[in-house]
Amino acid sequence: MKEQKADIIVIVSDSLRQDHVSYYAGAASPVRTPHIDALLRDSVAFDNMYPEGLPTIPVRTEWVTGNGTLAGRSWQPLTSTDVTCAEILQREGYVSAFITDVYHYFKPNQNFHRGYHEWQWVRGQEYDACCTAPARKRRIEDYWKVSFPEWWWGILQVVCQNLDNARQARDFPCYKTFDMAATWVHRNRTQAKPLFLWVETFDPHEPWTPPTEFDTLKDPNYRGKDFILPPGGDASQHFSPDEIRRIRSLYAGEVAYVDAMVGEFVKTLKDADRYEQSLIFFLSDHGHPLADHGKFLKGPDRMYSELLKVPFGFKLPGQMYGGRRVKKLAQFPDVLPTLLNAAGLGNNTPAMQGQSLLPLIRGDVDAIREATLSGFHAGQDRCIRDETWSLILRPGDQPDELYNLADDPQERHNVIEQHRDIALSLTKKFGPVYLITNRPIKGLQGSFEVADTPV
Repeated sequence: MKEQKADIIVIVSDSLRQDHVSYYAGAASPVRTPHIDALLRDSVAFDNMYPEGLPTIPVRTEWVTGNGTLAGRSWQPLTSTDVTCAEILQREGYVSAFITDVYHYFKPNQNFHRGYHEWQWVRGQEYDACCTAPARKRRIEDYWKVSFPEWWWGILQVVCQNLDNARQARDFPCYKTFDMAATWVHRNRTQAKPLFLWVETFDPHEPWTPPTEFDTLKDPNYRGKDFILPPGGDASQHFSPDEIRRIRSLYAGEVAYVDAMVGEFVKTLKDADRYEQSLIFFLSDHGHPLADHGKFLKGPDRMYSELLKVPFGFKLPGQMYGGRRVKKLAQFPDVLPTLLNAAGLGNNTPAMQGQSLLPLIRGDVDAIREATLSGFHAGQDRCIRDETWSLILRPGDQPDELYNLADDPQERHNVIEQHRDIALSLTKKFGPVYLITNRPIKGLQGSFEVADTPV
């Protein structure tokens, strides 16, 4: 009898910083994440998994194709010649579904649902154009400062309209996404064929509106506004230290919410007897700057750990190698080759730029990568890292930056003057096609996710 293939479950949480997952940060984490921690303890977890091309859509392209995007791929739809994980697994006999509230996926012509048997979109995240009725309960003024750029008002207006009636967990897109995924698992629990489910929530991506029951980290003495969507740029121009702490607590509340939803979904898998022998990936696309280096929101000039370090782990069937924590380097193009290899489908991976991480786990090789490279295709800043050092290359006459991540994990002390030899060695690992793009810097995520002109 032919052996049954393992179910494959991919769980994605957008903009989840590694240092807000207590599996990684321990007592230093601003929030406890017991459910994500439990999943990672059953998994092989990586400390140094990095994006190559940022932000949202280039990362997803790397995940679903196994190929890098930084050198030659901007924020763009899948092409007709891309071969995706869903298409591969469909040909391998999987019954597949894609359930997400990440509205960038279902913008016209993106094509990321290609190859799935079923897909479900949950509306209402961020600037999703799904509601035109004026908000009655959420007032823009409650989230507004006169120092904000005038066009930011229109952004907040869309957010208020989308989330006007949302207060409790079940009112928000994240809950609805995992609830739909749980329903799909139950509906397909008796499938004779193996299952492939990609379930993805936009949270804890901004706007930071944690459900009431998860907004527990607010300073009881704070009397200011809740700035659920701070503009980018110099945070000190807009916010007091107390306000910055409150914004950070809103983000932490969102993380706690996501953790609870992941816990409920994992319970569903266990109740349906689809956990033990499943291959389960948990990951995020990037973190999020919370004025750690003076700015909110992601952007090409924010190449620090708060943006680049993410939680990543995969649970193998029967929890094989479970509990192992890996410090070796990996990048997002390695995700799909690893997934296919772990599923016994590695013969689909030879043409992919990424490499399976399983030889590293088994001890067949000492490392997969000597260094990682991260950046925005449309920007000129680049970050090169190994396990100890982080080099940030700046455009024009801006000074480059070098940090010893072991001694200075918060990246406060630029030591490039003392260690120019290390910086030079790191730059030699990648050619100019990766390091020089001759494109203008875009400093706000809005330039990628909204219109190029103010809304």
